[in-house]
Amino acid sequence: MKIKHTYLLLTCLLATTLIAQQKEDPIINALIAEATQNSQLEELAHEVTDVVGPRLVGTPQMQNAHNWAVEKYKSWGIEARNEKWGEWRGWERGISHIDMLEPRVQSLRGTQLAWNPSTSKNGVTASVITLPEVVNAAAFEKWLPSVKGKIVLISKPQITGRPDYNWEEFATEKSFEKMKRQRDSLSNLWNDNMQRTGYNSRELPEILEKAGAVGIVTSNWSRGFGVNKIFSARTKKIPTVDLELEDYGMLYRLEQSGHTPKINITAISKELGAVPTFNTIAEIKGTEKPDEYIILSAHFDSWDGGTGATDNGTGTIVMMEAMRVLKKIYPNPKRTILVGLWGSEEQGLNGSRAFVEDHPEIVAKLQASFNQDNGTGRVVRLNGGGFLRSYDYLTRWLQPVPDEIKDEIETTFPGAPARGGSDYASFQAAGAPGFSLSSLNWSYWNYTWHTNRDTYDKIIFDDVRNNVILTAILTYMASEDPEFTSREQAVLPIDRRTGEPRDWPTPRSPVRKGGID
Repeated sequence: MKIKHTYLLLTCLLATTLIAQQKEDPIINALIAEATQNSQLEELAHEVTDVVGPRLVGTPQMQNAHNWAVEKYKSWGIEARNEKWGEWRGWERGISHIDMLEPRVQSLRGTQLAWNPSTSKNGVTASVITLPEVVNAAAFEKWLPSVKGKIVLISKPQITGRPDYNWEEFATEKSFEKMKRQRDSLSNLWNDNMQRTGYNSRELPEILEKAGAVGIVTSNWSRGFGVNKIFSARTKKIPTVDLELEDYGMLYRLEQSGHTPKINITAISKELGAVPTFNTIAEIKGTEKPDEYIILSAHFDSWDGGTGATDNGTGTIVMMEAMRVLKKIYPNPKRTILVGLWGSEEQGLNGSRAFVEDHPEIVAKLQASFNQDNGTGRVVRLNGGGFLRSYDYLTRWLQPVPDEIKDEIETTFPGAPARGGSDYASFQAAGAPGFSLSSLNWSYWNYTWHTNRDTYDKIIFDDVRNNVILTAILTYMASEDPEFTSREQAVLPIDRRTGEPRDWPTPRSPVRKGGID
């Protein structure tokens, strides 16, 4: 199935404008024209989000994604392979159905959390109970037996489901300030009470399960309309589900007012044992310096509350589309161009750390790596990563980028290396020049980062297309550069705690057996 390009005329006009700025280099002109006039971004996004779906490490969908990418690369005449680096707990999500049965009937909006064991086909039916206010840990231990046979609500209730920007637009200043004071006060009371139980929110599900609870309900609100963060379960045998704020709040109020809601949780899933985990690697071999490398970098995996569209479907399709464009327009690069679509970034940069650990010969001869992983927006920040001479080559590579793309980008040199965050940090820790193409957030942190709303419709294709052009030109320039990039490291800023300059981060080994007892 092909997605029609609704704005074909506009993109052709854009291509004409951009090419006019780049008369001096026909390769750059052709890269821009191909990326705008023959873009495959919409089709790629549809296939990876709607057809393949979420890409949780250890699931069949993740394996399907790796296989799909290899076949897509091959259809473009690009060599590609799936490279095994470890194993993970295999798990497959099925149907989640959560229904309130008393005091009235209503289907509730929520989902089972990742790696949670399946219920029976009939699910679990029980009354809900909320956490008590306690004076100390001993009082909480005395209360614990009361959860036996109950489904426990363990998240803080919210006093409003409206995000702050909505209050700022419509509320009076007095009303807005009042709400914030109430919210802060309730949050402090909740946190203080949680501390008095003797457990934190990560430990509590297991404690409740051991005490006889038959289900856990959370609501991890992400400060937006209808949006929750969706992560993994911490129970071993009983269901853990996350409910959207509105339904969670209703259950909480009903329980508090003595109406004793009863719900059914049916959450079907499959345990698949240990399954292999992969990185998908694509390659265009260099002609003059084949043992020097440029890596286009994006993590392929996602959480599975939505379909992983902006975390990191957009980074993935930028790198794939840039590779397609380069193969068509610049098929004989001077240096070898790789694309790394990494597995299990979400659990600690595991795929890229494994690649760095397993391929020291590539890392030692890395000209540059360009990583994109913070949403659907146009690139607006480029940091030198702590490499003292990064200004010299990055500004040289940026020079031919069209002004309307380049002028949006704020550069920082020499910058500082990352200590996590995304896969460029794996290369920087090894002393190799990895750079983050950091984008405008489009409410990323609230609405799409690890949420149930990270779906195809949130993609801004004009911005993503600009990122393809930027990536393709940077790659072309890095490949053609007669010089090998300097790895000289800048003196890092002073650590306020020690009064000494910060140390350069050191490489960390990946988790190669994830979730496997």
